[in-house]
Amino acid sequence: MTVIGIDDTDSRERGMCTTYAADAIARRLESTVARVLLVRCNPAVEYKTRGNAALAIHTDARPADALEAAIDVVSESAETDDDRTNPGIVVADRSPDAIPEPVAEFARAAVREHLTRERARKLCGAAGFETRTWKNGRGVIGALAAVGAWRAFDEWTYEQIAYRRPSRWGTERTVEPNSVFRAADAQYPLVWDTVDRHSGEVVCVPHTPGPVLYGIRGDDPDACRAVAGRIDSEPVHRSRLFVTNQGTDAHLRDGTIEGTEDGRAYRLDGTVVAEPESRRGGHVFFEIEDGEASLRCAAFEPTKRFRDRVRSLRVGDRLTVCGEVTDGTVKLEKFAVRELVEAERVTPTCPECGRSMESAGRGQGYRCRDCSTTAPRKESQPLERELDRGWYEVPPRARRHIAKPLVRGGFDAETHPER
Repeated sequence: MTVIGIDDTDSRERGMCTTYAADAIARRLESTVARVLLVRCNPAVEYKTRGNAALAIHTDARPADALEAAIDVVSESAETDDDRTNPGIVVADRSPDAIPEPVAEFARAAVREHLTRERARKLCGAAGFETRTWKNGRGVIGALAAVGAWRAFDEWTYEQIAYRRPSRWGTERTVEPNSVFRAADAQYPLVWDTVDRHSGEVVCVPHTPGPVLYGIRGDDPDACRAVAGRIDSEPVHRSRLFVTNQGTDAHLRDGTIEGTEDGRAYRLDGTVVAEPESRRGGHVFFEIEDGEASLRCAAFEPTKRFRDRVRSLRVGDRLTVCGEVTDGTVKLEKFAVRELVEAERVTPTCPECGRSMESAGRGQGYRCRDCSTTAPRKESQPLERELDRGWYEVPPRARRHIAKPLVRGGFDAETHPER
């Protein structure tokens, strides 16, 4: 077999989509294609478009034919007039399962680290892979990661992507919202993050000027196709099912607060040490520590109702938090409540008159001025909490492509999924 990796053909301003380029390559090699991978790399990388996706085509075509098809498509379709668009192609002359382990390790690192073109080129040279690049060639990093992804990862999901007619690119999309909600409800939870039921938003329809009409994500390919088939919309130009690492949390690494670095995403344990604080813009911040160090956490305004979960936290709650660290702050994607503070210390109440006592002086307890009753210390009072133990997440409207929705299961505690 042959594996073709491509990356960095699109533009934030001008549109295009690397999935569309991969589909075009696969169509030129159609009868020989086994699958097309959509690989989400580290979402914290500076040089990325919205989703930081790289693509791989697994084909029985000869390496020379595969390279020719890829060069033709990228040359025709990549938005190289954008200074930030620097396409790369890697062609491996072997099956996806026979990719060298150093390349698989590179793919794992591409989801969690920051990598260089020099490292990618060196690995390509050592493996004997063909490469082609445009401009500064930064796309060779994602292209090589896509080549190694099949061997690197065990967990895969699916996305059925429908594309628009080229004449409609850059115009407002026509998708009937009620049909999307009905289709999504029929296949939930096998299909997820299609809509946000609380806000009434259709999540699967992008707002960029590119060729994608909508993308349906889920755990079952037939369910993804079924949802796509029930959506009323403008004419679909073409469509393809992608195998993907979306919704897997592949970007998260276990770590400690002291060991965190900007530009990486972590799963961290800590205790709340500062009450949640709402700031200008609607963002909510709080602080956690693990006995060695402390770290700020944030739920930003686009996470909407998730902020109410965060506001319900109290000092002393023990958590696991997940998210990317930027400027020394965890941008929360989800968190698990491990232990809740269930009581608070309050000033005693006089048993005679029912009024709150007053301090009798430092170290002398409390007394009621009217009744002369006393109490040696503050008393414990049960707290009514709006949170339960378990996992909470941002809503579908704010979820990153690679972040794992709670509805997919496999978590280590009870889950409270957002729909």
